Amino acid sequence: MKTLLKTDRILIIGGTGFIGQHLARKCLEYTSSVTCLGFSGKSSSDNFIQVDITYKDKLGKSLVGRKFDYVFNLGGYVDHTAYLRGGRKVVDSHFTALMNIIDSIEHSTLKGFVQVGSSDEYGGVPGPQKESVREEPISPYSFSKMCSSHFVQMLSVIEKFPGVVLRFFLVYGPGQDEERFLPQIIRGCLNNEEFKTSEGKQLRDFCYVGDVVDAMIKAAVYQEAKGHIINVASGIPIKIKDMIKTVVNLTGGGKPLWGVHPYRPGENMRLYADTTLAKKLLKWEAKTSLEDGLRKTIDYYKIAEKHSNL
Repeated sequence: MKTLLKTDRILIIGGTGFIGQHLARKCLEYTSSVTCLGFSGKSSSDNFIQVDITYKDKLGKSLVGRKFDYVFNLGGYVDHTAYLRGGRKVVDSHFTALMNIIDSIEHSTLKGFVQVGSSDEYGGVPGPQKESVREEPISPYSFSKMCSSHFVQMLSVIEKFPGVVLRFFLVYGPGQDEERFLPQIIRGCLNNEEFKTSEGKQLRDFCYVGDVVDAMIKAAVYQEAKGHIINVASGIPIKIKDMIKTVVNLTGGGKPLWGVHPYRPGENMRLYADTTLAKKLLKWEAKTSLEDGLRKTIDYYKIAEKHSNL
């Protein structure tokens, strides 16, 4: 099976984030040459570059003389700010930043470039979403992610750039930002608190971070994946209400206040992936069941909660 080699040089942009840290730790099992680039935060690698990727000159200077075999771009943040309320900054942090990255990295040694996309690119397209459908972005964030996906695909098909796009659905696991949806639910349940939620009838697709990392590494090294946009998800839809109930059962606490939060305007009620292409091109499918993944995630926050109270 193709995988990373001990001689490979890795660059992880966004390497201080939730998924980036998991990816860095996995890559370090194969090679010691792992560089993480980020605006701030803590890196899992000793090689860390601190720079804002929206500034092309600064980014270029930070990468001068550095050569990499594989680049993973997880840069930017999930931000649903409307365009007329400051959304231009969201576009810059994703699409403009991607162009800055491609302009700044050394291409002569590059064997693989993995661009992280988002299920938000599909907008209101009903599930299961397939990569071949026309996207319907509904925010500057989803628009910039869509532009990034098509840009990498265009470069790969037309200019032989070794790029592949992975469209993530809902990635979860230990170490996720506590402001995100699932960590907030877990915290509320561990503390046996009341917490506000919608009616929870949305169908969503949750994928454990360890499985996602495996898909990223395969996408980098598999030549068959180059030039493609590929969904990375479990492919198993679950209602948000059922997922919350599972967390309540696993923790033994929590009091959801169903229906207090309205659904978001334009919210897709059926957002889950067709994963046929991932199975075909990456020989990959999610292995971690939702219950097992939630147990691992809950155990992490139990320990974090204990330490915070010391």
